[in-house]
Amino acid sequence: MTRNRPVLPAAMLSLVIVSLVWISSGRAQATPKRSSDATATRDLVDTAVAAGSFKTLVTAVQAAGLVDTLRGEGPLTVFAPTDEAFGKLPKGTLESLLKPENKAKLVSILTYHVVPGRLMAEQVVQRVKADTVQGASVLFSTDSSGARVDEAKIVKTDIACTNGVIHVIDRVMLPNDIVGTAQVAGQFKTLLAAAKAAGLVDALKAPGGELTVFAPTDKAFADLPSGTVEDLLKPANRKRLAAILKYHVVPRRITLSSYRTPTLQGESVELRPTGAVKVDEATVVLADLKATNGVVHAIDRVLLPPLPEPSPVRKAMAVIELAIERGVPLFNAGNPDACAALYEVAARSLLDGFDEVLTDASKGRLRKALRDIREDHRARSQAWTLRHALDDVYRSLRGRQ
Repeated sequence: MTRNRPVLPAAMLSLVIVSLVWISSGRAQATPKRSSDATATRDLVDTAVAAGSFKTLVTAVQAAGLVDTLRGEGPLTVFAPTDEAFGKLPKGTLESLLKPENKAKLVSILTYHVVPGRLMAEQVVQRVKADTVQGASVLFSTDSSGARVDEAKIVKTDIACTNGVIHVIDRVMLPNDIVGTAQVAGQFKTLLAAAKAAGLVDALKAPGGELTVFAPTDKAFADLPSGTVEDLLKPANRKRLAAILKYHVVPRRITLSSYRTPTLQGESVELRPTGAVKVDEATVVLADLKATNGVVHAIDRVLLPPLPEPSPVRKAMAVIELAIERGVPLFNAGNPDACAALYEVAARSLLDGFDEVLTDASKGRLRKALRDIREDHRARSQAWTLRHALDDVYRSLRGRQ
């Protein structure tokens, strides 16, 4: 069964209802084990040591120099991976993290498991996220087997300590960059596919970045006119897709206040905090998903930047691209007559409508191809004659962009 990912605030009531049913159901397979409610007598570190199932975690805390922090006044909430959870890491990972030269990375990973304040299980299932001591956000979700934090299952809850609470999890969590945060959230699949098609994934994963992403949800993309997303994902429209996606990215972390801020695309978006927080005409439905290299704000519609009118050269190239895109499937399906007819229409359209764009050489190339097909009545040969001419003209146009 597909589990529910972090949901938008508008659907929070249904999440709470599901969570209450989950807590009260009494089904062992669906409810994490709950610790005793007896008064706590040990701090977070001593509780972990006494439990006996966190030896690796305690060793890592000592290597990272975090013992005093976890013995402090608090309160803190610790999502504690078991020894078995550490054992699931790729071979050699733990040994590498425990080396002195990797202390900073170890500290980052361990503090990603710690949330300021005392966050009990009944609060976890009612929240979408929490900001960790490390700085990035962890995301909460529920499914038929219980509650999760990021991709880790919470297997035991509410282990009371004098300075906080421990929830036991079945895997080690790693701080997420913007792409990882979007993947865990589960409601940005179309956005991630678009970023991949536009060649922007590496930019969104770059370490040390300070980006703000106004991320349209899957529903926001689905609300676009039919066929829009499919058209944007075509290789021929990669530049336009990249421009649209960059319009959703600000090259620094920002809070949601009222001002205009430039995007990576070049144009500015306007933030309006009156009532619901707006970005241009989109509403922010989930704010401040903090990643290691920026922050994500989920929005309910795709932002469309003011794009310049395509140049005459670009329009002529589009005629050829469309003809080839539609003609190739016809030719491959055994219908060369239709393919040749399509290519002929494209060639005549270029000569009739783009006289000022085509070079004399390109015009001569198209006219020769049209003469040649009148002398050669074989459909396959006609299609290839016209295709070669269109390819030559396309190369000429591309060199002039």
